[in-house]
Amino acid sequence: MLTQLYIKDFALIDELEVQFDRGLSIITGQTGAGKSIIIGAFNMVLGERADTDVIRNKGGKAIAEATLKIQKTATLERLFTENELEWHEYLVLRREIKETGSRAFVNDSPVPIHVLKSIGDQLVDLHGQHDHQLLLKDDHHREFLDAFKVISPVLSEYQLILQEAKTIHHKKTELLKADKKLKEKEDLYRFQLSELTAAELFENEEEELLQEMVLLDNAEILEQKAGVVKAIGSEGEITVMDLLAKLEDELEDLVRIDSGFEQFLSELQTAKISLNELMRFTESYLDKIEFNPDRLEKLRQRQSELKPLQKKYQANIAELIELRNDLSEKLSSTDTLEIELEKLEKQFNSACKKLSEAAKSLRQIRQTSGDDLSRKVVEELGNLGIKNSRFEVRLNPNHQKNGWITIDDEQLDAGEFGTDSVLFYISTNKGMDPKPLSKTASGGEISRVMLALKSIFAQEQSLPLMIFDEIDTGISGEISEKVGRSMRKLAGTCQILCITHQPQIASYADHHYKVVKSETETDTQTKILRLNDDEHVREVASLMSGEQITKASMESAKLMIQIAKGLVLL
Repeated sequence: MLTQLYIKDFALIDELEVQFDRGLSIITGQTGAGKSIIIGAFNMVLGERADTDVIRNKGGKAIAEATLKIQKTATLERLFTENELEWHEYLVLRREIKETGSRAFVNDSPVPIHVLKSIGDQLVDLHGQHDHQLLLKDDHHREFLDAFKVISPVLSEYQLILQEAKTIHHKKTELLKADKKLKEKEDLYRFQLSELTAAELFENEEEELLQEMVLLDNAEILEQKAGVVKAIGSEGEITVMDLLAKLEDELEDLVRIDSGFEQFLSELQTAKISLNELMRFTESYLDKIEFNPDRLEKLRQRQSELKPLQKKYQANIAELIELRNDLSEKLSSTDTLEIELEKLEKQFNSACKKLSEAAKSLRQIRQTSGDDLSRKVVEELGNLGIKNSRFEVRLNPNHQKNGWITIDDEQLDAGEFGTDSVLFYISTNKGMDPKPLSKTASGGEISRVMLALKSIFAQEQSLPLMIFDEIDTGISGEISEKVGRSMRKLAGTCQILCITHQPQIASYADHHYKVVKSETETDTQTKILRLNDDEHVREVASLMSGEQITKASMESAKLMIQIAKGLVLL
């Protein structure tokens, strides 16, 4: 239940705070007074799109805040848990709009806008001025029917299987593309693989080839330089090794006298070890050096063989090896592809069979629910002054050649919401066959059908709050009285806020609010006033006779209210 609405710096509203109670709350006011602005602000709280144009003061921010007393449901509890929100009996939803963007809060915790909307969808059904026009669009009829709770799990199961079938079909499609591509280029791939295999490429060949060629090209220089190193280190009358040994003896004598030389002795000994290793390596290296023109020529020939291959494929050796392996894998996968395609085909056929069964179950539950809805709508329309109505929910199958779904030997389209279109048919005249609602119903009839549907689903979904913004469009005074009575009855199961211009509907108010607009030389403001009993009578009289309220209109208003409350019987 909505207990409080607070609005600040929103369009014509400077600051507004209003309390609400259970039952039927009627909101009236002259055209342009700002009734729809209040509803727009509340809509913003429920997560709808916010326009920065609503900010009253440039550079400031518009605020809309609603406090609701709520009861725990499984869906609400899940939403709170998923978004790490603390549960409170009183829920505060707030929206702030700045020129730079908007922010949303749940119990003072910042949340994404979609979270605000998800929570709002579980608490409020807001029927705008033009929402009844949805009934004139056939593609919206399914949404009304699927509001029955029994349909939701069956639809979810169907959509789960549909997604499974789509996933398998996508895999199959991609595999078929790969198979087709492979077959189109199989000859080319085999030629390329043969060419690359014949080249006998190996990892790091290019680097090793260059390295060996450098060594062979510089064999004489390497031998000369290595010989000099060997000679200095270990050949001749006095070698570096000899000098280091002599130096080591002298340092050992010094260390015995002064330990300050100990570090240098240690470093010298390390140097001797390194020099010894150098000598052994140099001697071994000299043994390996060879002058081999034949080997050098072979290497150059190999280099000449590789360069055209690299140029042709615009790749280095490592990339050529990768290409060779990839081609080999592609060509060896031909048989594997066939096996995988056969496997996916079986999986897809199985998924389509399951999907067909799920679609059939969905059709059956919709048909049963449609019959139930038809009966309830006719009953509600009778209460709203359409005594001889006939209302039908028809399911039209969407045929498709080679469709995924087969029901009773018919191939059908696997749509997101099933195989059938849902259409409402109505007859409001005795003896006339039902015709499509979107083509035959008048504006007043559409309004009453919408109210009938809202009344039915308010009880079905157990929504705590319903808001009607001028649902009485196109209906007469006599019918308005029936609409008011229906709303009063509906308000026994949920809280209702209704904006109306009809005195007959206003007379049924448990609580009456009036929206007024005041103007000064520099400013215009919208306020909302809660009316007492006398003011309630006067406002109903004003709706009947206009600004000039007569004694007769006052008496008529009193009588209308007494009748609405059951204090006077006609």
